[in-house]
Amino acid sequence: MNLPPHITVQDGRLKIGGFDCGDLAERYGTPLYVTDQDRIIALFHAYRNELATRYPRVKVLYAAKANGNLAILRALAREGAGADVFSSGELTLALSAGMAPGDLLFNGSSKSRQDLALAVEKGVPVSVDSLDELHVLDEVSRQAGRVTPIAFRVNPALDVPTHPKIATGLATSKFGIPHGMIRDAYREAMKCEGVLPVGIHCHIGSQILDLQPFVEAARVMVEIVRDLVAMGIRIEFVDLGGGLGIPYHHQVDERAPSPREYAEAVVPVIRKGLGEIGITPGLWVEPGRSLVADSTILLTRVNSTKKAHKNFVNVDAGFNLLVRPAMYEAYHEVIVAGKADMQPAETYTVAGPICESGDILAADRRLPAVHEGDLLAVLDTGAYGFSMSSQYNCRPRCAEVLVYHGQAALMRRAETIEDLTAPMQLPPWLS
Repeated sequence: MNLPPHITVQDGRLKIGGFDCGDLAERYGTPLYVTDQDRIIALFHAYRNELATRYPRVKVLYAAKANGNLAILRALAREGAGADVFSSGELTLALSAGMAPGDLLFNGSSKSRQDLALAVEKGVPVSVDSLDELHVLDEVSRQAGRVTPIAFRVNPALDVPTHPKIATGLATSKFGIPHGMIRDAYREAMKCEGVLPVGIHCHIGSQILDLQPFVEAARVMVEIVRDLVAMGIRIEFVDLGGGLGIPYHHQVDERAPSPREYAEAVVPVIRKGLGEIGITPGLWVEPGRSLVADSTILLTRVNSTKKAHKNFVNVDAGFNLLVRPAMYEAYHEVIVAGKADMQPAETYTVAGPICESGDILAADRRLPAVHEGDLLAVLDTGAYGFSMSSQYNCRPRCAEVLVYHGQAALMRRAETIEDLTAPMQLPPWLS
């Protein structure tokens, strides 16, 4: 099995960041998310260094939606990262983590007045998604006596090889302004007194394993920038978004482009195009999944096994904690943590405790013999794992642990039943 360098097997036992998964499960309980901070920082440095050796002004904005834990944001902030934020909550967490307002970009297709007012108050640039949003932001900014820097998010209408639900640059997507209409949007912004157009932004999708769509998006962006500069707009940054995928299949030779390969493909297009225009704006990118996905495993305990039309392994984590398999039919590798060097013995389907037939974490997997009490590790859960979790079936969400340089500590405690009921209240007629 092809494993990333921070996940190892020693005497049949699975380890992450040097920590035995069984020991972590005994110490903190299950289900349990475990994240290796060193892995995230190494990948962040790879992105920044590969881009910075090829372009003079680079900014790496972490896509906070992938995993918004404060500890992860703080670790990245200390390395100089900014963030792509998609809500007032993500914006507030990023600032709390120590990120500068100018190193954030408030993205999203449906921001409220309250969202926009917070961005204005904190001095955070906004990626504007519609003309309605432009005018509301202009009004909010003028009322506050501010001028808010903006980009427009352009929809480049590119078909990309990924799941339709995470292809955000299609012509039919809800995101962005169609590239044929984007110039008129900037003309409208130039009439406003409360906003200042200084950038341009796109994001074509997620879990993309082919570099060509990123190259095409860069070409589209350069051509738009050429026209914007001719209109008299001073472009201070070009944000190419994120979307680079990872290899989820570790049993086969699945590959994803590295940060170096991404930089080698995309930066020459940007350098050549912007050089012809005669400008050198900042180059911003927004990696999310490719920074944090493989940093994390989900540990889950086997409650029971059952022979039916399939061999079911019933575990204590379900789609309340990892919805990707149910939502996207996504594949995550599963390892029996205490038998990681043993040969497969049976074909199993790993099922969670949720009252839904679709609560399947992994279907038809060849694993060593599995018994009640065994510990399973679900790989590559750092992106869109806990961040998309829920309390469905009134199940408290699990703890998250961070490991770093031989240390392990909680970065989120497990929820309790009391946490579920704390926001609830009875109306007077039920008291």
